Amino acid sequence: MKPALSDKTHKSAGPIVDESTLQGFLGYQLKRAFNVMQADLTQALKPHGLRMLTYTALILIADNPGLSQSQLAAAMDVERPNLVVILDALEHRALILRERVPSDRRTYALKVTLKGRQLYEKATADVKTHEQALLAGIDAATRKTVVEAMLLIRHRAAKDSL
Repeated sequence: MKPALSDKTHKSAGPIVDESTLQGFLGYQLKRAFNVMQADLTQALKPHGLRMLTYTALILIADNPGLSQSQLAAAMDVERPNLVVILDALEHRALILRERVPSDRRTYALKVTLKGRQLYEKATADVKTHEQALLAGIDAATRKTVVEAMLLIRHRAAKDSL
């Protein structure tokens, strides 16, 4: 049985590829939707010189002053060496500061600068505008249900990994 909504967005020449089996998998639908949202996010962040990962790091640092690099790596689910590259980019632009924690000289506390806070506000406003446009026509109750479903999947995965 084919889903009620089908994906007929292919722009290649020739016959349309039958995706009916794949469309029955939630993971496939999530991946396709993520690709659309990621492309839109990329466009929203481009004028600010940010990428998805640098934006995510900036937001988490701004919303959690004093966050350690280890905490940030865990929150973003990235390896610490990869995080260093992200933090270097933000620090190079004077958007964040890394300050040694006096009680543990191996640990850095991350803080957003005034310039970083201003960029956070501008970029977040643009991301919200882009997301609202992308999700136009999807009512608030449906959005809430989708978010709740995503959280259930994440919590289930976290529970299973314990």
